[in-house]
Amino acid sequence: MEGSFDNREKRSHPRFVIDLPLEYGEMGDSCLRGGIAIDLSEGGLLMETVRDIPVGTELNVTVLFPKGYEVANFKVVTKIVRKKPHWKEDSKGNRYWEGYQYGLRFIQILEENRWKLDVLLAWTI
Repeated sequence: MEGSFDNREKRSHPRFVIDLPLEYGEMGDSCLRGGIAIDLSEGGLLMETVRDIPVGTELNVTVLFPKGYEVANFKVVTKIVRKKPHWKEDSKGNRYWEGYQYGLRFIQILEENRWKLDVLLAWTI
């Protein structure tokens, strides 16, 4: 499988489990789609979505998070470096297809958004 996950730790930044909505779009495409950020680090994030996207695709990603009574966000340009089908299990133990999980590496982030990412990571500790 292309860009498959394995059990060896290859990351240079610790990951923090989160559950936040995000919007993404392929570079040069004005159509936005939704997904969920599952974990986050200084270098990237894990995204779940139902759309099948090839490894190597660059995406504009906006992660939405609560900031008091408001919704804040940070924007980043990412590249898909890993991909795997995502399955869930119901209460009877039956597995069903839920979509895909993508490992996204940050390739461009503005200083303002880097600061927002740092704040968000500090909240998850």
